[in-house]
Amino acid sequence: MARGTGGAGTVAGAPKTAEHTGPEPVVRVSGARDIAHDLLVIPDQGVQLVPNIGIIGGRDALLVVDTGLGPRNAEQVLKFAADHARGRRLYLTTTHFHPEHAFGAQAFTGAATYLANRDQAADLATKGPGYLEMFRQLGASAARHLEGVRLVRPDIVYDRSYDLDLGGRVVHLRATGRAHSKGDQVVGVPDADVLFTGDLVEAGQFAIFPWFPPHDTDVSGTRWLAVTERLAARSPRVVVPGHGDIGGPQLLADTRDYLAALRDETWIRRDAAVGERTIADEITELMIRRHPRWTGREWIGRGVGCLCAEHVPSGTS
Repeated sequence: MARGTGGAGTVAGAPKTAEHTGPEPVVRVSGARDIAHDLLVIPDQGVQLVPNIGIIGGRDALLVVDTGLGPRNAEQVLKFAADHARGRRLYLTTTHFHPEHAFGAQAFTGAATYLANRDQAADLATKGPGYLEMFRQLGASAARHLEGVRLVRPDIVYDRSYDLDLGGRVVHLRATGRAHSKGDQVVGVPDADVLFTGDLVEAGQFAIFPWFPPHDTDVSGTRWLAVTERLAARSPRVVVPGHGDIGGPQLLADTRDYLAALRDETWIRRDAAVGERTIADEITELMIRRHPRWTGREWIGRGVGCLCAEHVPSGTS
């Protein structure tokens, strides 16, 4: 999901986010940086609708993680990856189905083998068209980058886990189960102790809750918290978030702690029969005081809405 977008309402049956008013959502491959041997990240450079993109190399093959928004961005990523590969076989995977992460996959058709977990493939097929419509409504720049998008099915669809041997380096693709989306996937590089999280983790931003009832309610705050608890316990050396600066295990801890606080503060008020709107207002103010420099404040209220729907009354199991 896009960094720093939010809002309410619907457009022709699809949820609507706030208009994108930031810089053109262009992936800048010239900014790629090495974070380990034969492992690069093309950073988002703080631009909305641009994800952090991974390039993971082995002796025989190279894996690209996420595509950028639309085929034009993806074509630049593919060219960069192919130049870096120098004849090695190419693979593509996407952390989840949201447009800036996966809606450029068509550019890789015929050039790379596309892998994703089964739930993500289902998301692409069933929810992809609605999200394409929604993101086109963000503004002219987003619409331009989404021109000609064709949603493609992954070549290899796995259930829960897939170990991809690139030659001397095995990359772990792991479906996490429902959290930020139904089909979230993390990508681990054990020999470098690097973890790509997609939008399960952001740096310097409140967790993005795509809670758009009745159109999309797949996000789960409680399951998301459980996922980040598991990931934080692993404490990888390098964490590449979906958006924001690359960091270390503290990024996982920060997300875990925020989600736990959001749940606890929401459920305390829900137990006291406080209305959802009041809860959202109170917790938004509270979380901004705790994290005054974080962006994406519009997502706090959506997180409250999700956790209200998942509320377990105190004293029940």
